[in-house]
Amino acid sequence: MKRILILIVAMLAILPMAAQTKTTQKEYSDRYQLLVSKLGATGVGIETLLQRWEKDYPEDTEMLIGKFAYYLSKSRTDNLEVKEGNRYLGNAPVLTLKDSLGKDVNYFQVSTYDDELFGKATQALDKAIELNQDRLDFRIYKISALLGYEKDSPDMALAGLKALVDYDGQSHPKWEYPGYVSDKALFPAVVQECCYSFYLIGTPSSYEAFKDLSEKMLTYYPDAYEYMTNIGSYYLVYKHDSKTALKMYNKVLKKRPDDYATIKNCVLLARSDKNVKLEKKYLPMLIRVTEDETEKASAQARLSSL
Repeated sequence: MKRILILIVAMLAILPMAAQTKTTQKEYSDRYQLLVSKLGATGVGIETLLQRWEKDYPEDTEMLIGKFAYYLSKSRTDNLEVKEGNRYLGNAPVLTLKDSLGKDVNYFQVSTYDDELFGKATQALDKAIELNQDRLDFRIYKISALLGYEKDSPDMALAGLKALVDYDGQSHPKWEYPGYVSDKALFPAVVQECCYSFYLIGTPSSYEAFKDLSEKMLTYYPDAYEYMTNIGSYYLVYKHDSKTALKMYNKVLKKRPDDYATIKNCVLLARSDKNVKLEKKYLPMLIRVTEDETEKASAQARLSSL
């Protein structure tokens, strides 16, 4: 009987030690970071580590973001393709060669995606977003992934952003974005970067998305001048409608008479239309607001020559 009691006591003493053998979340995280630093996002052993991590901690946010990064990278294949023009989806050519006639042939990096793996990536990210409703960076990861996936027709990215704008305007979450100050200016600034991404793609669909998203933001932020400037640029660059563009730019200048980007656009519009009277109106404004001494001198010389 005494021996049995001793054995039971010994087994009970061992149990806490056995429980401690389970890998902690920090240990998983440290191993993951080490593997990624040595082998890249899709290195050997990372998928196995993520699977074990998920089994032990299925709602660990860092694990979910790791899964997103792994499957997104795994889903993408990059190839060089010949495309007409000097830019493709807003990017310069990776390589330019001459053909037999001496004409430039531009090679661009074009990414294609495996649908199944891309789906696994977005599923992991969706779960991370569900568990962290106020993490704005996670939502932007989703938009960025969709922009790459959709290329010249960013319909899902636009739909996601418009839904996000509604969520912000109606629920007023306290957004978190590591590395940035969480204040009232954060959300409009982040969405403006998304607008700029649409603008850079430079296709009919992306220009329309650029305008649609800007108009959506103005429904909730009617005094956000940068979105009025966006709409002016849509009409100037895409629609070649100087009259409507100038109308939008002047709305901005009534609110912010020293807005550099808008004044610069007005100068470019006037010069493009060869409207000397209009250029004379905006050049002094550009000279006043620019902080670039070279630009200031150039604008002054241009004004003197008119």
